[in-house]
Amino acid sequence: MQPDRHDDRHARAGGAGAAADPMTGRVLEGRYRIGARIARGGMASVYEATDIRLDRTVAVKVMHPGLGDDNEFAERFVREARAAARLSHPNVVAVYDQGDDHGTVFLAMELVPGHTLRDVIRKESPMPPAKALALLEPVLSALATAHRAGLIHRDIKPENVLIATLPNSGASRVKVADFGLAKAVSADTQHTATGGVLIGTVSYLAPELVVNGRADARADVYAAGVVLYEMLTGTKPHEGETPIQVAYQHVHEDVPPPSGVVPGIPTYVDALVARATARDRELRPADAAVLLHQVHRVSHALAEGVADDPDLTADLTPLRMRLEAAEAPSTEDTAPDPFDGRVLATLGPPAPAADTDLTAPLRTLDPPPTPTPPRPPARPVDGPPPGRRRSRKGLVLLVAALLLVVGGGAAAWWFIDGRYTSTPGVLGMTRAAAEAELASAGLDAELGDEAYSETVAAGRVVATDPEPGDRVRDGGTVSVTISLGKERYDVPKLKGMTEDAAQDALTGTHLGFGKTTEKWSDTVPAGEVIASDPKAGTTLRPDSPVDLVVSKGPKPVDLKDWVGKSADKALEWFDKRGLSGKVASEEYSDDVAEGDVISMDPPGGTTLHRGDEVSIVVSKGPELIEVPSVRGNGVDAARETLEGLGFHVEVEDADGSLGLGFVWSQSPEAGDMVPPGTTITLSLI
Repeated sequence: MQPDRHDDRHARAGGAGAAADPMTGRVLEGRYRIGARIARGGMASVYEATDIRLDRTVAVKVMHPGLGDDNEFAERFVREARAAARLSHPNVVAVYDQGDDHGTVFLAMELVPGHTLRDVIRKESPMPPAKALALLEPVLSALATAHRAGLIHRDIKPENVLIATLPNSGASRVKVADFGLAKAVSADTQHTATGGVLIGTVSYLAPELVVNGRADARADVYAAGVVLYEMLTGTKPHEGETPIQVAYQHVHEDVPPPSGVVPGIPTYVDALVARATARDRELRPADAAVLLHQVHRVSHALAEGVADDPDLTADLTPLRMRLEAAEAPSTEDTAPDPFDGRVLATLGPPAPAADTDLTAPLRTLDPPPTPTPPRPPARPVDGPPPGRRRSRKGLVLLVAALLLVVGGGAAAWWFIDGRYTSTPGVLGMTRAAAEAELASAGLDAELGDEAYSETVAAGRVVATDPEPGDRVRDGGTVSVTISLGKERYDVPKLKGMTEDAAQDALTGTHLGFGKTTEKWSDTVPAGEVIASDPKAGTTLRPDSPVDLVVSKGPKPVDLKDWVGKSADKALEWFDKRGLSGKVASEEYSDDVAEGDVISMDPPGGTTLHRGDEVSIVVSKGPELIEVPSVRGNGVDAARETLEGLGFHVEVEDADGSLGLGFVWSQSPEAGDMVPPGTTITLSLI
């Protein structure tokens, strides 16, 4: 951790603020002597301190009063500090130690002399893109290592990027501070812009943190993109009078291209900022390692002096922005018309004649006149009519042929269509009504298999075979399917089952398995279902997903070291965390005060589970010795007796002493119980 120069000057100058700080001069956990305050933030203050044990200067970050009062917070803080301490990277501020000194929660970290990226932005922005990327690269390298370890920073901002001056070389090294701290503070805090406190600096918060408080590695990517924008332009992308206004802009407005503020920035640098700060996190790089790769590509293009690289720009530009650019209308349409004008003219109705009145109302067309049948020719006066000349035999044959054709056609009609009728529509009717309707059509009803239906009520016809309107023989049979109503299944009782058994139970009940969430439980054994969502008894459609909450067993307890501390408070602490604490024995101790813990089994720092036993040895203080009476003894004999019991002896003359050398009185008096090493004063007569 590095000091803020303004606060450092104020503290070292011995101002009122420094003198009044109650932390200055304290020794935390008997190891860290707190010096001047060098920085103060929203969650903690940073002090320069001396590690007495290792004789080195460190930075100690102390949580503000109130944060350390919550036991859950303290435990969470310890876990996050341990996770951060596992990070070993040259661009990460090292975490040495963490502790809780009677409610004062603190971190001991590397003290980084130098300044912050905020100082650089104030002095040097807008920066050339090459320098801005050179400063961002080690930040992303540190974040990439953290993301691979499953650790998210959550509060990337210029104030947490420290620039250390290396001794004897004058060179600088960028270091990232405060890994895991924001998560420890915000684990139980709602991160919505309307319903809770925003943990982290609002100017760098990813939209998903504002909306629902959920963060992954892409939230760090977003913050890094905002920091890059600020280095390139000297301004933040979103400004407002209140934090809520800024948070709203993060959710609803894209980060603008830096070239809009500083003309001349290459478009592929704009695209890099747009990709890192995409509001839809699915469009951002998956983690800092991916963004670091993209930064290397852009840095290489800058080093080569490339003013414009359309391929790189297109590759970095988020998909949504590329689609919006493609859909934007062009001022010059050079694309050929897909249809020839003459072809289009043939696709519509014919054009009206020039003298056609297009406004005239439509008129009903009169039917065409019936043509007048031609008159038969005049019959000659002499001779018989022509028909009588025909043979009567031919007329009989003609009639027979006609009858044959009509009879054959009737027979064909009967076999093909005449003996069939249409299936009546009985859908939605009750069974009795459907049977009556079919009977009136000369058909028999047959009950088929029942079936579920989302639209037809239970007990009514949902289908027929043949279907309504289909052909069926007169007197034939129609199969009727009765509805069972909507297909629904109740979520079975899954609590106490193993996860596999619960999934099998869901499959057997025609429900689907959704996802499993693990949760600590003091009552449900590990691997068994605690609850389901929706809960047991809820009625669902078939294949609806049901989520399971599965026990991880009792929550582990990180055993605190109580040696040298109150045994009563230790037992109370054990009890609150479900541990079985007991006093194994009480022993005399010259070093540990009465009532404090001499030793504990298992030792502090051990991970335990609820129900585990912790035994402690409690001090009875120093062992007391009864002071013997040496009154009337000679001084030498008295001294020998007392020193033999481990006492120190001092001699003085009593008032009115005669110089005889015999003990007249003693202090402490005979019979008093005192610890070994006590000084006994002898008054001689």
